[in-house]
Amino acid sequence: MSIEIGKKAPNFKLFDTEKTPHYLEDYKGRNVVLLFFPFAFTSVCTKEMCTMRDDYSFYGKLGADIIGISVDSLFTLKKWKEENKLDFTLLSDFNKEVSKAYNSLYPEWGYGYKGVSKRSSFVIDKTGVIRFIEILENADDFPNITAINEVLKKL
Repeated sequence: MSIEIGKKAPNFKLFDTEKTPHYLEDYKGRNVVLLFFPFAFTSVCTKEMCTMRDDYSFYGKLGADIIGISVDSLFTLKKWKEENKLDFTLLSDFNKEVSKAYNSLYPEWGYGYKGVSKRSSFVIDKTGVIRFIEILENADDFPNITAINEVLKKL
């Protein structure tokens, strides 16, 4: 399946930090900001998720849910979520299937790691159609949150 603006977003089943399964189709009727990130407890990832946390009410007013996804275990994500007081859902893509489906997986990353999520942003509308895509090749780059917000305001 190709990932393109105007196409249906791939459905998935991933577990959150409370061991609850989440399916993308569960969010039908709401806009979704789907954020893939390399690793919990790293500087740019923490800055990105804390920025989203600080603007959480803005997204709520737009009827949008924020979902963060990484290849970290749900146990690691739970600790990181607690430490950073993140108010939104974090999902573990430990098996790397969803990151791959969204073209958001580095085949190789630093330290010889294979299969790490790329820093990627997707806005998915209430019907499950992709309205925004940003897939960053450099993990140190910060997502264009202004562009995400502009797309959401138009939905």
